Amino acid sequence: MDDSLYFNEQHLAVRDMVRDFARTEVLPVARELDATAKFPWKNVKRMGELGLLGVPWPEELGGAGLDLISYMITIHEMAKVDASHAITISAHTTLGTSPIVNFGSEEQKRRYVPLLASGKVLGGFGLTEPNAGSDAGGTRTTARKKGGSYVLNGSKIFITHGGVGEIFVVTAVTDRSKGTKGISSFILTKETSDMPVARELGIGHDDSLARMDGFRSGKKEDKLGWRASDTRELIFEEVEVPAENLLGEEGMGFINFMRTLDSGRVGIAALSLGIAEGAYEAAVKYASMRKQFGQRIADFQGIGFQLADMATEIEAGKHLTYHAAWLAMNGRPFAKQAAQAKLYCSELAMRNTIKAIQVHGGYGYTKEYPVERMMRDAKICEIGEGTSEIQRMVIARHILKELAD
Repeated sequence: MDDSLYFNEQHLAVRDMVRDFARTEVLPVARELDATAKFPWKNVKRMGELGLLGVPWPEELGGAGLDLISYMITIHEMAKVDASHAITISAHTTLGTSPIVNFGSEEQKRRYVPLLASGKVLGGFGLTEPNAGSDAGGTRTTARKKGGSYVLNGSKIFITHGGVGEIFVVTAVTDRSKGTKGISSFILTKETSDMPVARELGIGHDDSLARMDGFRSGKKEDKLGWRASDTRELIFEEVEVPAENLLGEEGMGFINFMRTLDSGRVGIAALSLGIAEGAYEAAVKYASMRKQFGQRIADFQGIGFQLADMATEIEAGKHLTYHAAWLAMNGRPFAKQAAQAKLYCSELAMRNTIKAIQVHGGYGYTKEYPVERMMRDAKICEIGEGTSEIQRMVIARHILKELAD
């Protein structure tokens, strides 16, 4: 892709900075963190210091003051090396922080966004439930009015940063009779599950945040991929949430979260693209060094064709992803393009990582090389933030609406 098409000099500077950090500080520990499923607190602290946890937010709110393209570059470059670090940035920024930036009151923004944008504490997004996955409108968590508060009861599952995070935006039903228009969203706070580490490193906890009784995280999921990312259940048992923590208007929670997911899909496209490109780069490097039958395996047509397909599809993925990001950044409609980018790039990540393993042969099936980890990390991209099937539904609806118009 011609860099000048979407990127200016500042974008390229961000790319170089993230690329250097990923290769010098993330790469050496990625394999161990995957094996131990340990959250990368030290690198998270460093990412906060570099501004990577608040890339698109205004400087007056503690962010880096950069644009959406810079943010997508950050996710893309990080995912080339390790998807767990990339999803930490993406889930924290798009899911945990953007609803407050986009739908919160001025007081809510001033209260919570600087803590999140600076990386002082981590944020999360509570939408998915045991019986409300692809059917997000099937939310069962409830919020009943009680004086100057709402009382929440229910649970969320598969929540990134469920344990380590302290600030969460969650949905709950405030009026069952109104269907999805009876779902509202709230800002909830709790204590991180890693308090000793937070105290030691000076990150992940802020004493000014009120701990809400009855709000806690459940068990940590033992996952196939994204193993250094913290994923847990969130549990609400008679949690009293002050009315001023209602995010946006009552009944607008579902609608606003769907808008958030549109942006999130561009982020997952960038993450998926990074995995695909990281696998491709590993395959090219290996094929250029590995010799069989007296020559580099890259010189065999069977290998060369696979590398050619991988490279071509990566270029297509770049255009889909950065075009969707450009539309969003410029205030244009982008929901269809976000779904297309997410669908294509997530499935591309699976195709490319499988091909990369094949290029590596038996070595690709071992943990000595990173491509097996990349394949495990790729699979969730076809599931999280809307499955491939949901993306196809979204795209089809837009196509039919455009036809009707």
